[in-house]
Amino acid sequence: MQRRDFVKKGLGTAAALSLPLNFELPYQDDYSILELMGKEDIELFGGKGINLLEEAASAFKEMRAAAYGDGYDIQIASGYRSFQRLQVIWERKFIRYTEDDGMEPLDAIDKIIEYSTIPGTSRHHWGTEIDIIDGNVKVEGSLLVTKKYEEGGPFAGLKSWMDEHCEEFGFYLVYTNEPKRRGFKYEPWHYSYAPISIPMLAAFRKKNILRILQDETFLGTEYFTAGFLRSYIRENILDINPDLL
Repeated sequence: MQRRDFVKKGLGTAAALSLPLNFELPYQDDYSILELMGKEDIELFGGKGINLLEEAASAFKEMRAAAYGDGYDIQIASGYRSFQRLQVIWERKFIRYTEDDGMEPLDAIDKIIEYSTIPGTSRHHWGTEIDIIDGNVKVEGSLLVTKKYEEGGPFAGLKSWMDEHCEEFGFYLVYTNEPKRRGFKYEPWHYSYAPISIPMLAAFRKKNILRILQDETFLGTEYFTAGFLRSYIRENILDINPDLL
């Protein structure tokens, strides 16, 4: 398969967002729910600092080499994350917001899902996602901050290069700055290897996501009503770059 010519197996954006949570797609589901939720050990490639599925790692290395020739050193700030890793992040934030900041649990959850996913629903569980920075630039403080990728920011050059070239290697921005997009906030650093992540998302949607999340027992799950989860799935999981559906 040519990376830039892969066939999108997803459905159109409007149709995809209107379908029920448990609809069936017309092709084989090759991914287990444990794999999709980051609960199963998967073989990762690319070496230290990459850790992606084999095809995604190969495509990333090609993209990194091309960018390096143009003066940018693409480094992965975050790639694969297990369910356990996301649970630690989720529970740490839940405790901080509810106990340290005195927020009501539902308000804390809304605050968490501005950028962080519910454990088991992260695209980073799949080995196809990368959060990137420019290793040639020295910066202080947090790296994954929107303004650092905007004009005048230290990673603006890398973002411009990615805008022009990333799709040539199969990588697409996930959470765009489209004004009408809902769910997670704009993430100019988060890219997905589409030839694999598109069918993985479709396979995930075939599962009974609502029931699976209601069966989890980490901090905050007692507030996961059916209405909240349906909204989360519709807005946070599915309202993404339409090229990834």
